[in-house]
Amino acid sequence: MPKRTRYTIWRQLATATVAALLAAFLTPSAAHGAPRESRPVYSYENAVRESVWVDTGLDGDGDGRNDRVAVDIVRPREPAAQGRKIPVIMDASPYYSCCGRGNENQLKTYDAAGHVVQMPLFYDNYFVPRGYAFVGVDLAGTNRSDGCVDVGGRSDIQSAKAVIDWLNGRAKGYTTRTGSTRAKATWTNGNTGMIGKSWDGTIANGVAATGVKGLKTIVPISAISSWYDYYFAKGAPLYDSGPDWLSDYVDSPAARAKCAAVQHKLVDGAPRTGDWTPLWTERDYVKDASKVRASVFLVHGMQDLNVRTKHFGQWWNALAKNGVHRKIWLSQTGHVDPFDYRRGAWVDTLHRWFDHELLGYDNGIDREPMADIERHPDQWATSALWPPRGTATTTLRPGQGSQAGVGALGLHSGTGTETFTDDPRLSETDWAAHIDESTPGKAGFVTRPLSRDLRVSGSSTVTVTVTPTTSTAHLSAVLVDLGPDTIRDYADSGEGITTLTGRTCWGASTAGDSACFKATEAKKADVGFTVFSRGWADLGNYASDRKGVPLTPGRAYRITLDLAATDHVVPKGHRLALIVAGTDKDLIDPPSTTPTLTVDLARTSARVPLLGGAAAFARAVSGSSSAVPALTGLDGVRHPDTLHRVPGDGR
Repeated sequence: MPKRTRYTIWRQLATATVAALLAAFLTPSAAHGAPRESRPVYSYENAVRESVWVDTGLDGDGDGRNDRVAVDIVRPREPAAQGRKIPVIMDASPYYSCCGRGNENQLKTYDAAGHVVQMPLFYDNYFVPRGYAFVGVDLAGTNRSDGCVDVGGRSDIQSAKAVIDWLNGRAKGYTTRTGSTRAKATWTNGNTGMIGKSWDGTIANGVAATGVKGLKTIVPISAISSWYDYYFAKGAPLYDSGPDWLSDYVDSPAARAKCAAVQHKLVDGAPRTGDWTPLWTERDYVKDASKVRASVFLVHGMQDLNVRTKHFGQWWNALAKNGVHRKIWLSQTGHVDPFDYRRGAWVDTLHRWFDHELLGYDNGIDREPMADIERHPDQWATSALWPPRGTATTTLRPGQGSQAGVGALGLHSGTGTETFTDDPRLSETDWAAHIDESTPGKAGFVTRPLSRDLRVSGSSTVTVTVTPTTSTAHLSAVLVDLGPDTIRDYADSGEGITTLTGRTCWGASTAGDSACFKATEAKKADVGFTVFSRGWADLGNYASDRKGVPLTPGRAYRITLDLAATDHVVPKGHRLALIVAGTDKDLIDPPSTTPTLTVDLARTSARVPLLGGAAAFARAVSGSSSAVPALTGLDGVRHPDTLHRVPGDGR
């Protein structure tokens, strides 16, 4: 990959008014040197608000003309009047009219001339006065755009890529949806940063994977990196619907009337068997990580059961192989925006990130720790690198215990077998709550209480050798921290936050677009255990990640489950557990059969990334005399309900 060129933009002050404002905001040293921070020196109330329709070069709705996507722009008026060009922050979304953005489900609103009045979220309020343009793009088939939603496919990605091309003078834009009057982005230098949560962040990932010139950075929040992994886990269905349902959910009424053919392709291309098809190849951005030119500031909730953390783990690892400049935040929340769990620090960090990546300011953010990780509610730690230096994949092996289904976990190979029967009524929390009991629905393997902290950082795998009694079978594997803790209540409806009535303000406001948003606080729960990494599979995919086959009852099969990425510290005195079971009721559609499965312990293992590797594990499990912590169950944490969840739905 070509080396990224860092650049610096020197602001040339064209008026005495702006100069005076800068002097008032800057410290004496900063005023006489290179700028380190953009300041709110431009009028938000008098900002230019305009709409442009960009030609995507596609005809997704089959009406015989190229689709145009609607681009709503808010930009400061002063720079263009002074002959200076500015960078762009872009959020391309399917949700601007159907569902809303942010914790308050804000929609775009328009004046009589069709210009945007309210732009959802704080980005325009905060960054436009600081010399950025904010651009909100309606994905094809949504709101005021032509075309059809194809759920992460060519149309979705081209919706945003075409806008970046237009900003850089490589695509055509028009002042109206159907007219011929051209619009040109003469006011921008083309440097663009994309941001967005869930589906919006997914588009940022996909556009970056095209290698489009002009995209300097992306900030994907709880974003998908491969759409197959949103719907399936190695053949096991994670939702009770496919991308056709999601497309219909966000299509505009006009698109819904035209897009039957696209809907049929989504149905036919995403069979409920869980087999990989060309549709999924088109929507796999990880395979194209080598094309990424942009830097990446990745944000994810480690308890996100909507866009699960496998997405950030595999994307992060692929970007690392190609030398992409990266930064990461990992919270204890579920599917939540950092604006709603760490607001002040988030706005400050995002501001500095965009200043560095889009304005070229040397503010030191590239020399700070790579990772911020939430250890307890509102308590954060940093890592210079992520995963931290010294992390090594360690093979942990299950062994038999004194009672059936309650075994040991250590470094040495076990012998014998354990047996469990799939019970689709049970979930990961049911298994973990009964880890020390001989229950028929799971096989559990536990260390002794740890004599020191043990940090798991990265993505794990679990390889199991099992013999089923039926021709189909689901498998789940989870890693559990057994011990009392206070955590964010990620399984609550707020997924770790409580929304308050008071508001805090971030930027400038107008009568139609307030910069003030409802405050939040951590929603906490006292628990007796914490499930911190998960993975699932259909055993029929034992020979191939991409195609399942019927099983032969009584035959042994070997399969590897990919567990979700995480960064979790199992504290001194707690125990680490591995659980192998069948269908997780909250995340896998029930199978047609409920087999009994026999686990061959000698050919079953977990590969876990531990700080300090096998030596750290050996030290942590040796010589401990700590009492085994009593398990108190979930203590109020409810089972998450993820069926028909939407990436970006609600927040």
